[in-house]
Amino acid sequence: QVQLVESGGGLVQAGGSLRLSCAASGRTFSIYYMGWFRQAPGKEREFVAAIHRSAGSTAYADSVKGRFTISRDNAKNTVYLQMSNLKPEDTAVYYCAASPRSSWSPRSPRVYDYWGQGTQVTVSS
Repeated sequence: QVQLVESGGGLVQAGGSLRLSCAASGRTFSIYYMGWFRQAPGKEREFVAAIHRSAGSTAYADSVKGRFTISRDNAKNTVYLQMSNLKPEDTAVYYCAASPRSSWSPRSPRVYDYWGQGTQVTVSS
């Protein structure tokens, strides 16, 4: 099993920045890549960004490309999501997820076996 704990959410004004962290513990050696998803009230969970744990390959949703940056610190088993130029439409609960699958298909939530509890991000206009 893998446990994921997110932190760093909060309230920020439009145009501001936040950095989310996701710390993994347990059988972390089984993780191939990690991702961030978000879910706004009344909407489906959507892909935000992902990073391959060893190769460092990244993927981003078009809506966040150029504003968000995903990174990793393998020594700390932690993934980060630096969010800049935040917009009110970025308001959502952000979830960290980990995939034990070797094939790189980061945009589908179905490939992730492990999920964090979520952290709220609210962007005021």
